[in-house]
Amino acid sequence: MTIQIIFVLIFTLIIHLISTLSYSVRIVGIRTRKIAISFALFNIMVLISRTSNSFQAPLLAKWIENNINDGINPGTLEIRLIIIATTIATIIGGLLIPTFQRVLSNSVENFSLHKSVPRLILHGFTKTGISQFKKELKLPDKNNFSIDKSLWTGFPVKIFIYNILAVAILTVGVLSSLYAGFIEPDLRTTSSTLSAVVNGLATILMFVFIDPYLSGLTDDVIEGKFSEIGFRKIIRLMIFSRLIGTIMAQLLLVPFSKFIAWIATII
Repeated sequence: MTIQIIFVLIFTLIIHLISTLSYSVRIVGIRTRKIAISFALFNIMVLISRTSNSFQAPLLAKWIENNINDGINPGTLEIRLIIIATTIATIIGGLLIPTFQRVLSNSVENFSLHKSVPRLILHGFTKTGISQFKKELKLPDKNNFSIDKSLWTGFPVKIFIYNILAVAILTVGVLSSLYAGFIEPDLRTTSSTLSAVVNGLATILMFVFIDPYLSGLTDDVIEGKFSEIGFRKIIRLMIFSRLIGTIMAQLLLVPFSKFIAWIATII
């Protein structure tokens, strides 16, 4: 395993850990009644995720270039390890959500007093901040690991399926476009720019169906039209569907890579 792949695995864990934790931001917004501040503070973590993403793709592209130049086709093992990293990150993120909710809720309340992100960050490294963080550590309840019929009350199954598909496609989109370079080495530059062909469907699912549904449901909870307990159950299902999506991505890697390589040959 090369140093490029090791760093890609680390960046992948960071990106998908933060993506999983994002599901809890709406819960924090509902609890604190400060949705805008909750998302604003979470955007600090999004910045970390995007920075990691900006390094991930070039490192992976460099690894592919080196192998092609050396006349080596290493197969899909390293790529599949990267997808496994997304699954592991999703599991870790799900386990950290109870703690993250408490930390973010406390951060929202502190920010409401000081209105300063730098002061909020510095406070987290003080003796008081560290002591407070230790108190907020919490493992998920055992009930959170069960998926029973009561969880599906008021939750459209199609949203669950859409999220599985969207996560699976987004997980494998860039990876398959880069791996297509092994299938058609002469068109690897073209292939690397075609991830949007695959990711387009996932983007439609996210922005047309999934995000509007969750946003509307968040407003319903705030207005008292839907229970907070019910909303938490739906978030559990969304995380579970995300986990399934990362596993499903393993099945899509080769077909999507071949599809992108084919597109690269005909355009």
